[in-house]
Amino acid sequence: MTFLRTLIVSLFFLVVSLAGATALAVIGAALYFAPGLPDVRQLQDFELHTPLRIFTRDGKLIGEFGEERRMEIDFDQIPQDMINALIAAEDASYFDHAGVDPRGLARAAMELIQSGGTIQSGGSTITMQVARNYLLTLDQTFTRKIREILLALQMEKVLSKEEIFELYVNKIFLGNRAYGIAAAAETYYDKPLAELTLAQTAMIAGLPKAPSAFNPLANSERSLIRRNWILFRMRELGYIDNDTYQVAVQAPVTARRHYTQVEVDAAYMSEMARQYAVERFGDDAYTGGYRIYTTIDSELQPFAHQALASGLADYDLRHGWRGPEQRDIAASLVEAQEQTATQGLEEELAESPEIRQTARQAAQRSQTEVEGVTGDVSNWVQVLERTPNYGLLQPAIVVESSGREMQVLTRNNGLQTIPWEGLNWARPYLSPRSRGAEPSSADQIAVRGDLVRVIENEDGSLRLSQRPDAEGSLVAQDPRTGAILALQGGFDFNASKFNRAVQAQRQSGSIFKPFIYLAALEDGEMNAASVVNDSPVVLDDGSNSLWRPVNSSRDFQGPMRLRPALARSRNLVTIRVLQTMGIDHTIDYLEGFGFAPGRLPHGLALALGSASLTPMEMTNAYSVIANGGFQVAPWFIERVTRNDDSEIVDEATPQVACPSCAEGQETVVIDGREHPVANQVADPAAVYILRDMLRDVITSGTGRGALSLNRDDIVGKTGTTNSQRDAWFAGFNSDIVTTVWVGKDSNETIAEYGANVALPIWVDFMGNALEGTPSALPERPATIVTARVDADSGQRLADGQPGGITELFHQDHLPDYQQRRISRELEEVSGSQGSGTAESIF
Repeated sequence: MTFLRTLIVSLFFLVVSLAGATALAVIGAALYFAPGLPDVRQLQDFELHTPLRIFTRDGKLIGEFGEERRMEIDFDQIPQDMINALIAAEDASYFDHAGVDPRGLARAAMELIQSGGTIQSGGSTITMQVARNYLLTLDQTFTRKIREILLALQMEKVLSKEEIFELYVNKIFLGNRAYGIAAAAETYYDKPLAELTLAQTAMIAGLPKAPSAFNPLANSERSLIRRNWILFRMRELGYIDNDTYQVAVQAPVTARRHYTQVEVDAAYMSEMARQYAVERFGDDAYTGGYRIYTTIDSELQPFAHQALASGLADYDLRHGWRGPEQRDIAASLVEAQEQTATQGLEEELAESPEIRQTARQAAQRSQTEVEGVTGDVSNWVQVLERTPNYGLLQPAIVVESSGREMQVLTRNNGLQTIPWEGLNWARPYLSPRSRGAEPSSADQIAVRGDLVRVIENEDGSLRLSQRPDAEGSLVAQDPRTGAILALQGGFDFNASKFNRAVQAQRQSGSIFKPFIYLAALEDGEMNAASVVNDSPVVLDDGSNSLWRPVNSSRDFQGPMRLRPALARSRNLVTIRVLQTMGIDHTIDYLEGFGFAPGRLPHGLALALGSASLTPMEMTNAYSVIANGGFQVAPWFIERVTRNDDSEIVDEATPQVACPSCAEGQETVVIDGREHPVANQVADPAAVYILRDMLRDVITSGTGRGALSLNRDDIVGKTGTTNSQRDAWFAGFNSDIVTTVWVGKDSNETIAEYGANVALPIWVDFMGNALEGTPSALPERPATIVTARVDADSGQRLADGQPGGITELFHQDHLPDYQQRRISRELEEVSGSQGSGTAESIF
């Protein structure tokens, strides 16, 4: 008895000691962390955030960013089923505890010990989650957990259970940009919270634990298991009876993707505006109710998107079929669920074998039949629902390939047939320059269960397609103000968020040549009739080998004037022009066009466009030519407002071109707003002559494809870099400058020239952009004169000398007269005085 009494007393004192030590530890932690805790009373006045919205210049929505989609609701607006489902999923004793659940904390403590300091599930009550979401960071550490506990205890003293729950359901992230249960109801089911079924309610209640892993759009198989576990818990807790439970667990998955509908597809510009907002306003950009109006033209932007997407898709048709995006997709959810991984669902599956069984039954009840297709295709429908379009390309799953036609399931139109005319292009891709044999049957291209892309033709028929192997960009700019009117940074933002218009630094190739020519015209050393030898040259490039540049055609045409040399894009002529002008002098001059001198190669390869520049930079440089030589800069934010436009935060007043302004005039009023006048960095006469030379690129040079527009005011230049890695076309009239670039992000060859792939995209866009607009030609400067020159020598012909061609010159830079080729005495005898030529004698 003595031993037993001693043992009991010892255990009693041990328990008391441990309890005392625990109490002291809690008190010590409270004393240590309390001074640094945020004030929970601020939650009483907490305002939910308003997202950042991006618009075109005329107020069409192009993007929305921030913690919304969010729709604030009061506690009394929350359906009881939703309250019960969230409590069953997250915190069964919520209305009984004082902010902390000891059993949950004990579980978290065991995880802490086992993981060596990192908390996995956390054991957080709903109150603790509110403390974390509103007042703390989301890092999973021991110190944060202590702060979370202390804040939860304080919160329960300041706020009622209903107030805390209301904060919780308005703040929690539920995937697909939905914050709060009301926003989730709209996002997944396109209906108000009060209209959700019990199964839909449980599906949303299952999202807080892992919004991606249990998302019904991305992981419908896993979300069913999580949903049915919550329904099981609701039955066990007495919230629903067995009959209600049995109906709900067998309900099919009905979630669909419901987006905030943008009015104009300008996702790349929308992202640029978002980045600007973050740089300007920090994290408040997403929550402060800012509205950013860009310079994007809502009529031109769709033309840019369509032209680039169509041009890249057409390019891909010429280079072969690379195969389906995904193979062997299970047709039904039952098949897909059998194949799905169960990692992360251990807690749910361990509760009862009934969880997996009911999930399988729900998958069976989710079966979907499509007219013309045999069997359950519920998983195919889900896959198509969550697979985004890529521009014009829709996802489709092959149902059957038979003979010379392919039947596919599409998202909106059900079973459709792709005829052989839409399939026979699909010769296997071998390399950028070669393809395999033409297929003889549809099953050589794709088979049942393959995910492919289709594009709808103008007549409504389908054509097999694929995401293009090449990428591109299109930038359109107002040359008078520098405003960006349209911008497409790639084939499609969903496919790639890399914005090639502003982020891709690519060699500019021959579209850089006009600036070398302009430097020569400006300096007066050369004119449009100057003759330069198009012949081989060997140069020391500073390495151990010699540089032997050639023309793209691999031939040489001998002495030729600058005008035809530019029209035909002769490399050797441009190199000699730069050699004559001097590299340092030319680079200094080019700085006025927005080119940073440090990024321009200090060598003669600069003449051939070896500088790596963005499409935006090249577009802006061409704008300086288009506006007569004024140094405008690209800009895309027109104004920033708040509070539904009642507060103007910022408004742009960029420098603008003003050819009609008096010398020395510093400002000009445009649309009621005063703008500073941009610096004149190029002589208007030199620019006018260059523009006229660039017209020859269209009429008789590498840009003849633009003649299809039947306009007399467009000029431009093609460009192709070494090994055909980059293809360009830059062109303009006085109203709009547009540059198109096509290439591969890997910098591999695209095996096509700028005239073949970039120019058609430019023509497509500009044809739509300029439709119905009058010709926009510049005013001819007073210093421009015309003179006849000999086509071979480029020298001026005297009055009375027959033949020759008419050329434009600056009045101070006229060429010398051509020397007579016969004596004056012979002229007098023959009666052909003043001609100086033998032809006039005979």
